Amino acid sequence: MTRPLHISGKKNTDPKKTLLGHFVRTGDITIPELSKEANISVPKVTVLVNELIRDGLIRDYGKIESSGGRRPNLYGAVPESAFFIGVDVKQNHINLGLSDLRQKLVTVSEKVPYMLENTPESLQALCNQIITFINGLSVPRERILGVGINLSGRINYATGHSYSYFHFDERPLSSIVEAEVGIPVYLENDSRAMAFGEFSMGVVENEKDVLFLNLDYGIAVGILMNGQLYYGKSGYAGEFGHMPIFNNELICRCGKKGCLETRASGWALTRMFREKLREGSSSALSSRIVNPDEVEMEDIIQAALADDVLAIELIAEIGENLGRGIAALINVFNPELVVFGGSLMATGEYIWLPIKTSVNKYSLSLVNNDTQLKISKLGEHAGILGACLLVRNRVLGL
Repeated sequence: MTRPLHISGKKNTDPKKTLLGHFVRTGDITIPELSKEANISVPKVTVLVNELIRDGLIRDYGKIESSGGRRPNLYGAVPESAFFIGVDVKQNHINLGLSDLRQKLVTVSEKVPYMLENTPESLQALCNQIITFINGLSVPRERILGVGINLSGRINYATGHSYSYFHFDERPLSSIVEAEVGIPVYLENDSRAMAFGEFSMGVVENEKDVLFLNLDYGIAVGILMNGQLYYGKSGYAGEFGHMPIFNNELICRCGKKGCLETRASGWALTRMFREKLREGSSSALSSRIVNPDEVEMEDIIQAALADDVLAIELIAEIGENLGRGIAALINVFNPELVVFGGSLMATGEYIWLPIKTSVNKYSLSLVNNDTQLKISKLGEHAGILGACLLVRNRVLGL
């Protein structure tokens, strides 16, 4: 029977975990190759691999072809020996998923109804949804080594505190949820987790300097610098939406004026659309939603996909404004690749073309000529996978 790994928040110093990390990162490998990669002697690696096999974490997959001499055996991680849960919290739904040790999504539950509000009731509802998901799984509970939760705003992943949502007392939010669900919980900023999912399994290939734009109700950026996820001094890097770009009197959700989010986000799109309806502009949504205040971002996205002119015009305006901010990021970071994800990208060319036009208009040509622009490959799965992989890496000390 598989013996669960002990979980530690410290950097991994356990040689068994070190080897398991190599198996997880590189896939199947021979003992001589593993010895070279891990810089551990072949006899010592052999002993550790045998222990991992007894633990049920590693499997001998048999001999491989060899050009001469004895054929070496190939070893690899046992996928079903450990599992990780990812919980991607959106404004009005949750995506949950279970991945195995080899980063395959085994179970996914998408767009589970939920309202993210900064209240104890909303927090309890989140815990209840996670518990319901866990109770519905067919895998042994003791093999689930961690739960990763993605939330928007300012998250201190090292301490487990959230300073934008559910900061009701001094206890880490991760500890509060962990007490409810009974499995170790790790907290991460949603955009950074989505970025890590895309960096690990999405459109990112060999690029080492990458920006991931999460375009949703709010907007933020996940940053990969020299192949490493970038957090900044306090762990709050990526607050792209709060760059003071516009000279306006619109109050942002952060309490300041002129932030990019006031004119280039899902919140901005929703506000602008409602204002237009109150002023008498026509939209297909008017026939089924009488009160403009009941129109949500998802309604506008669906209206645009159904060729609603007002929705298309406002999304284009949002895209142009976004392009200005993205151009500033490109000028500062000079990235190899910028990946675009989040709910607003569901509008396709209606937002994509204005963004590209605006980026070309406002960025330095010498800089943006070296930058590729791509749309997320993972879509709604980016946050789930990112949460699972980050938890896996922390458990294994990678």
